[in-house]
Amino acid sequence: MKPDDPLLNILACPLDKGPLALLHPDEALYNPRLRLRYPILDGIPQLLPSSGERVGAEEHLLLLAGHSAAAAAARWEP
Repeated sequence: MKPDDPLLNILACPLDKGPLALLHPDEALYNPRLRLRYPILDGIPQLLPSSGERVGAEEHLLLLAGHSAAAAAARWEP
């Protein structure tokens, strides 16, 4: 799955129905509100509630920092 995949605009967390962030290179979708990471296997997001992995506080902060940096880089134009 790529960051510009239109599917990302319609995918939602199965628990809170909110948007998900794509994590690279982990190939996972992340819900920062619930601190849950959903794997992507063979290009297919695993969005069953039981598929979500709980993320600890330290990793949560690292994921948020990485996602913010990636989003800023995508918006930056030389």
